[in-house]
Order: sequence, then C-alpha cells, then structure tokens
Amino acid sequence: MRLTINNVCKSYKDKVALENVSIQLEGGSTLGLLGPNGAGKTTLIRAITGITQIDQGEILLDGTPISNESRRRIGYLPEERGLYPEMKVGEQLLYLAQLKGMQKESAKEAIKNWMRKFQISGTMEKRTNELSKGMQQKVQFIAAVIHSPQLLILDEPFSGFDPINAALIMNEILSLKEQGVGIILSTHNMTSVEEICDSVALINHAQIILEGKTAQIREANKTGKFLVKIAANVDFESGETLSSHFTKQENGFWLVEKKGKAKVDNNTLIRELTEIFSIVSFEEAQPSMNEIFLKAVNNH
Repeated sequence: MRLTINNVCKSYKDKVALENVSIQLEGGSTLGLLGPNGAGKTTLIRAITGITQIDQGEILLDGTPISNESRRRIGYLPEERGLYPEMKVGEQLLYLAQLKGMQKESAKEAIKNWMRKFQISGTMEKRTNELSKGMQQKVQFIAAVIHSPQLLILDEPFSGFDPINAALIMNEILSLKEQGVGIILSTHNMTSVEEICDSVALINHAQIILEGKTAQIREANKTGKFLVKIAANVDFESGETLSSHFTKQENGFWLVEKKGKAKVDNNTLIRELTEIFSIVSFEEAQPSMNEIFLKAVNNH
C-alpha cells in the first residue's frame, strides 16, 4: 500500500483550507497528522475518504487516482463518532462491513472475532444508545477495521478511553501496523505520536510546515542539554567544564548544557563531568514532540 498526496489544494469561498499539500505514506508505517484546530487536517482526511472534492492536485492509492472502489480499502475512525443509536450493535457492524464489500458470512465471523477480542460479545443484541461511551468507542473502532483495510485513518482514536482500554486500542493499532497496514493518526496527544508514529506532517494555516521521520525531527531539534544523576546528593555549586556549564536540579539531578551548542561529542562531555561527579546516569534531554509542535507553529 502506498498513499501519495501531490500538491492538493482546497478552498471554501474566501478561505484556503489546503495549499499545495504533499504527503506520502507506505504500508506498515504510521504518519502523525498534526496541527492546530482549523489548520486543514479534517479537510485533508475528508479529501482522502471522498467526503470532500479537491480543487487541484492528486490523491493516489498504489499509483492510481483514488476512487469510490479503492476507498473500500480504507478504514476511517472519525473524531465525531457516527453510530446509529437505535440500531443493534451486531446488525450495525454487519451492515457497515457489507458496505465495504464483505460477504455476509465472512463479515459475521469477523464481527464475532473482534467482539470477542474486545470482550464485548454480550452487546451484540443491544442498541448502541444502551452502551457506555467506552463500549461505543470499541464498536466504532471495530467498524473501521472490520473489512481489513490497507489504509486506516484514525482521528483522535483514544478519546474517551480509560488507560486500560486505551492500551488495548494501542496494541491493536500496533498489530495492524505490523500486518502492513498504513495508518494516519490525527491527534493532539503528542505522547501517542512519540510512541507509534514513524513520521509526522504538521499543517498550519493550510500548509505543511514540518514533515519527516519522527526520530530525525527530534534529532534536528536537539538543544544540547543533558540530565545527569550523580551517586550522592553532594552539594556542588553550579559550574563549568571546558565545553559545558551545569546547574543543580531536584533529586540529585544536574542539568548540563553545552556552551554555545558546542560540537563536542558525548564521550568527551562525560569524561569532563566525571572529573567533578560520580555519574549514575547520563541522558540527553531530547525535546518532546509537543515542544517541537509549539515551536514550529509559533514560528510560522
């Protein structure tokens, strides 16, 4: 599976929603689609799923313009959940699976397996509005993956889940990724991005302002700061080495910062520090995706 988005543009009257947006996603990888509210994420998702028509550009699935037929290979979990409240859970999932092209008997078997996996088999004959919010979320997730999509789009998939069920959903997402499914994760939860996204695309004011591999982006945004834990809570004063200066933090930690973003390697820095401290741990303080997100948006 390969999703290719080339120079996509979309406007609504006098508002530009997407301006020359280009993204590529391979099967078996996860793309974090990030951005402030109103940046253009929802418009892009709607364009991929066929809800919205684009003005310019192209959206390709395995090199072919995406169509109503190829969209059957896509699973979509919207942020605003859309189950039918008065319809029984089992009937609803069967209906949605058949809409995606599944045969009735294979759909029934898949539904049973997913319901058993999520420990909600007893809800098959219940109406959606009789379920708790968490159970409804599980049913909605099953509806998105029941037909074994090759591309899965998840919009805030962990919203409303307690930690146990959030972990359950996380494990299923990782399992689908291992099976070769390409995943787009739209979220404001930067912890989820760090945990499961191989790459990110950050949209602001309708444009991509940051894109690339998650690890490479964090590497490029290093600040030259380190957290050092020493063997005992010795009362050193803040000071300097040849290439860094250090200040005491809480619980026996020291913050070490390279002078002027010096190009000194970490081994040299450790050798200098061991002349002062007996080091227990030495960890580079990489910026979080949340810090990178805020910096990129504020500078755009």
